[in-house]
Amino acid sequence: MSAAVVAGVGMIPFTTPRRTETYDVMGEKALRAALTDAGIEYGGVEQVYAGYVYGDSTSGQVVAYRLGLTGVPVINVNNNCSTGSTALYLARQAVENAAADVVVAVGFEQMRPGSLSLLWDDRPTPMASFDAVVDTLQPRTDAPFAAQFFGGGGREYCERYGMDPRAFAEVAVKSRRHAAQNPYAVFRDPLTVDEVLASPHVYGPLTRLMCCPPTCGAAAAVLVSAEYARRHGIADQVVIAAQALTTDTASTFDPGSMMAIVGAGMTRAAADQVYERAGIGPEDVPVVELHDCFTTNEVLSYEALRLTPEGTAEKFIADGDNTYGGRVVTNPSGGLMSKGHPLGATGLAQCAELVWQLRGQAGDRQVEGARVALQHNIGLGGAAVVTLYERRG
Repeated sequence: MSAAVVAGVGMIPFTTPRRTETYDVMGEKALRAALTDAGIEYGGVEQVYAGYVYGDSTSGQVVAYRLGLTGVPVINVNNNCSTGSTALYLARQAVENAAADVVVAVGFEQMRPGSLSLLWDDRPTPMASFDAVVDTLQPRTDAPFAAQFFGGGGREYCERYGMDPRAFAEVAVKSRRHAAQNPYAVFRDPLTVDEVLASPHVYGPLTRLMCCPPTCGAAAAVLVSAEYARRHGIADQVVIAAQALTTDTASTFDPGSMMAIVGAGMTRAAADQVYERAGIGPEDVPVVELHDCFTTNEVLSYEALRLTPEGTAEKFIADGDNTYGGRVVTNPSGGLMSKGHPLGATGLAQCAELVWQLRGQAGDRQVEGARVALQHNIGLGGAAVVTLYERRG
């Protein structure tokens, strides 16, 4: 199988729920932008994978129909916060397995103000087995459930390795500094460590400015086969060199660990598969878009992705190895913390950022000389998707 070519990407500027357009408008704009970038008409698309978390069934058709009534298969995808990357995973499989030559993945989310919540109270919750472990490890509060999960993971890391929680605030400052150069990001004003630490306490080491906000937006990618790219004169600069999607194993639940509950093990398993398949190591990766829904998870992900050895994240941050001039630039877009986190769109927005980086089109946030890039997107419940992109030629 030849690697799937990322022929086009597109996204719209993310925004807050009070300023958003409706999901169908956002999704159409992102999809049109990706098709224009690829130089492909919608009539040539053979499959559509549409990702969203909060929306009625067949919302993907609503978006696709705005571009045309072509009869193309539309598959709706929901895999919690990893939804966008799961749609990309399915699109890649279709291209690599020669089921189609032109496939699009589009992700969108029209979110409500306020923290994430579970919507259905008349049936078993997908988080029940996770909740059972959490209840044995830490007290419950009225904080949002996701903050309790990821705050607990951060607290466990600090206790295990003796890290000063101030490092979580330093990550938030770094994210805003990167976002200042990104016109698609919601929050671009600079922060100081003291401002982050002084913001209202949420749970464990987390303060409000260490938590990503509810965000609305859309992003899309067009994947084509290498043969299609050659026949139609499409630049095949960026390909998906390796990709893995993992779910939880027994190690998530036993022995009890908040770091495992929030996906550190899933992430490590997916990353290891990707490095092996691509034949490269984490030391070869100069730029990463990782899942920083909370700054605690950015820290956990440094080690789960093997960007720094176990227990060394505090030094990694203090030495500036997570930013420009350091070992690897993490979240040049500003990440979920500053760019925003519209759940269905997040993975595809990460894809867009990394494709721009590898093409040399990232403007003032460009990571010079980048030829490979790593993407990490997780969803509680759970799924982790790690993708390696490579610039060829």
